[in-house]
Amino acid sequence: MKTFSVPAVLSIAGSDSSGGAGIQADIKTIAANGLFAETAITALTAQNTTGVRDVLEATPEFVAEQIDAVFEDIPPAAVKIGMVSSAAIIEAIAERLVHWNAENIVVDPVMVATSGARLISDDASTALTGLLLPLARVITPNIPEAEALTGARINSEQAQEAAARDLTARYGCATLVKGGHGIADANDVLAERDGDTGPIRIAWFRHERIDTANTHGTGCTLSSAIACGLARGLTVPDAVDAAKAYLTGALAAGLDLGHGSGPVDHMWAHRA
Repeated sequence: MKTFSVPAVLSIAGSDSSGGAGIQADIKTIAANGLFAETAITALTAQNTTGVRDVLEATPEFVAEQIDAVFEDIPPAAVKIGMVSSAAIIEAIAERLVHWNAENIVVDPVMVATSGARLISDDASTALTGLLLPLARVITPNIPEAEALTGARINSEQAQEAAARDLTARYGCATLVKGGHGIADANDVLAERDGDTGPIRIAWFRHERIDTANTHGTGCTLSSAIACGLARGLTVPDAVDAAKAYLTGALAAGLDLGHGSGPVDHMWAHRA
């Protein structure tokens, strides 16, 4: 029998019982992009398209055990990290990823809700910026998160680009500041340093906003798709470009589920 292998991508994130975001969105995205999905679950959530009812966190020890089990057997070619609300869990994740020399780490720094409410504590925020962001190859903050990370107001493309430059200079990783929270468009800006000490390069990814209220899990989906591109050996700009095209198709497909902000169609490219 003929056999084959594909790159694996590890998602470290919380579970979404409604299937639209978190681990479930990541698995669907990775599978839709033709790669093998692995997971380390940081929390269980009881949620649907209208909101989160309850959260049950995993212990830091159990998160570490999941990461070790994955790397010991099927080492991932890329790692995506989603929402992690505990400083202790962040410390465990960072320690194990350093131990395993993990590559192509994409961090979606989920810190601020669309309403503006902070989603993680101050100590978790300190652990995130001090331990996880410096390990990343790419981070993908939206505008409220980039404002929280830089302390600067982002109300123009110039400010959006300045924030991306600031975060890349500060943490040494490429930074994609997403423009989905803008008013009229969905333009994202990528800042990436040319080598270890070279100048910071800027690339804009311009897309028209898709007219849909069903956007649950878009941040999870985009960051996972970027990790897929990196796992396949794409450059950061090419991985972002491919991920943006995938997410645009998932939004434009018109899937309509639930009574709130429904999920995107992760399998849009595989439908007749």
